[in-house]
Amino acid sequence: MQTLDVSQELKSNSYPGRGIIVGKSQDGKFAVTGYFIMGRSASSRNRIFVEEGSNIKTQAFDESVLLVKPELIIYYPVRVLGNKTIVTNGDQTDTVYNLMSQGKTFEESLRTRKYEHDEPNYTPRISSIMEFEEGSYSYSMSILKSNNGNPDCCNRYTYSYDNPLNGQGHFIHTYMGDGNPLPSFEGEPKLISIDTNNIDDFTNMLWSSLNEDNKVSLFTRFINIQTGETMSRTINKNK
Repeated sequence: MQTLDVSQELKSNSYPGRGIIVGKSQDGKFAVTGYFIMGRSASSRNRIFVEEGSNIKTQAFDESVLLVKPELIIYYPVRVLGNKTIVTNGDQTDTVYNLMSQGKTFEESLRTRKYEHDEPNYTPRISSIMEFEEGSYSYSMSILKSNNGNPDCCNRYTYSYDNPLNGQGHFIHTYMGDGNPLPSFEGEPKLISIDTNNIDDFTNMLWSSLNEDNKVSLFTRFINIQTGETMSRTINKNK
């Protein structure tokens, strides 16, 4: 598989929708993740990321603006469960958190969910989990999507990466590009290079690469694989 430049991937797509990046820093010291949201409607653009301890939640920036289908745009994208960091594009974060707390696996938890009920787009649910155990690190990514736009069938894909390589990661997003209806992501997560050990460089690169008109918020986190120490950044277009 060709290793892609995530900056160029973002710059070439005016509307990837929501996206998750997971990987490892160039020096292998940090587990790396990033999550961004974009919006075309006033409701979707009226959001910010807010830190709540080690978790992240979305909330309305202007409470006076009517939110359309708030259950699809107000949620926890990031939750931490012990040695696991869960990142998703919807309220399936809570599903994974709650069911894994009861002993279910990541994949078993997501089998209780399917794509979003936003006809005609049927937006895919994309999810990831990072797991740490005695100085080791692995991650998995999932996509739940309609069958080529047909909601009668939910296609489920899970990809697992054991002992990820230094300076590499994977990128998955909801849409192939703008359109009506929006075309769902196709294929497996994209292999990308992560050519930095600096969270600020990584964050600024992602934010500057997202379409200026459509980007809304960005979250990034670097986790020290040996110590578990975290560094996080959030950027909101609404201030």
